[in-house]
Amino acid sequence: MAEGAHTETTGVPAEHEAAGFPPFDTTTFPSQLFWLAITFAFLFTVLWKVAGPKINLAITNRRGTINGAIAEAGKARADAEAAQAAYETALAGARSRGNALAEETRQKLNAEIAKAKSDADAQAAQAMSAAEARIGQTRESAKAHVKTAARDAAIAIVERLTGDKVSAEDASAALGKN
Repeated sequence: MAEGAHTETTGVPAEHEAAGFPPFDTTTFPSQLFWLAITFAFLFTVLWKVAGPKINLAITNRRGTINGAIAEAGKARADAEAAQAAYETALAGARSRGNALAEETRQKLNAEIAKAKSDADAQAAQAMSAAEARIGQTRESAKAHVKTAARDAAIAIVERLTGDKVSAEDASAALGKN
């Protein structure tokens, strides 16, 4: 009955309890080592022939992609630096052209101002000479009128004081002496 007895808690035959943990059973070591060697050889072959080349290919592809990206980045950096240098050169050229145009415009404006000033000075001088000529004419006309008025006044004074009538020629001659 001992052979057919089960433990009440586990339901496992009682004879297996004395044997212990099965992998530590020394009677099964040769078969365990045999299957360990076969499994190791199988996994080694699979990794060596199938997984190893795939991993190596993935690493090689990734390394190539990284190196290509680094090369592209270097090329892009060189292009950016060249573009920056070209931009700075163009900017410096544009500044110098702008300064030259500004100076040229300044000189043109100064020349136009000088021409306008000289034209205005010439017109003012012309107007002054015309005004002086008119003043001279007016002065001569006024002198003539003053002489005529003086002559007429002299005639009237002589006539009133003496009662004699003096001719205009005599009065002009008398006024011309003084």
